[in-house]
Amino acid sequence: MELREFAERILLSESLDEKLARAARSWTDNRPGEAWRPEQPARSKELRFAARRTSPTMPKPGAFKDVKKRAIAHHIMANHELQALEVMAWVLVAFPDAPAEFRRGMIDVMADEQRHTRLHVERAAALGLRFGELPVNCYIWRKAQQFDNVLDYLATLPLVFEGANLDHTLEFAASFEQAGDERSAAILRAIHHDEIHHVAFGLEWLRKLKSPEQSDWQAFQSHLKWPLRPEKARGDVFQIEARRATGMSEEFIEQLAGASQ
Repeated sequence: MELREFAERILLSESLDEKLARAARSWTDNRPGEAWRPEQPARSKELRFAARRTSPTMPKPGAFKDVKKRAIAHHIMANHELQALEVMAWVLVAFPDAPAEFRRGMIDVMADEQRHTRLHVERAAALGLRFGELPVNCYIWRKAQQFDNVLDYLATLPLVFEGANLDHTLEFAASFEQAGDERSAAILRAIHHDEIHHVAFGLEWLRKLKSPEQSDWQAFQSHLKWPLRPEKARGDVFQIEARRATGMSEEFIEQLAGASQ
């Protein structure tokens, strides 16, 4: 399978099963194709992006004792993971001239996003909510439409959205545990572990592609599109050790920790 074919399948198929089917082990990247910037990913009718502000908001942690609220949380997170997968496929077709090593590395990250989506979909179903029963938003996908280059992607998805998930995953895990839902908590802890590697991948490529005159922090800030800003890359409980595990410098961590001040 050509990498371009894999990306196009994710973007053009309405079938969730096809979107979540991993790339063939024997994939190649000999024909990356012309640059293509699709405005929407194909989705089944029930999973198409809803009008703004019609999708449910994330339940508050104190509401997780209600099984329906926990199911809604998984439904929302499944859509977040699916959007991340679709954005990664978008990056592969929008920037076919990106370094071959970067494109190869995206395959492993995308496989994790596929698995994360399945975990949330299956857990929501176990809690009584089928994926697609509720409206879903397009927030992450919409941000991708602003990317002018791979550095914009790296600053936004790995370093902001997945960076914030270094905190959010453990915050949600604690909320699920307090509600007595150990299975959901275990899912979030597993995703937390994967996010460390995803942020590390993003940081590695930010360093490789940025201007040598820029620090990591300067490159990160300069490639964020308003209203995204550094404070969006963290949650309420700042996980310093997780960020050290990604390879962030102490200076970068210090600036990120103080970004909301």
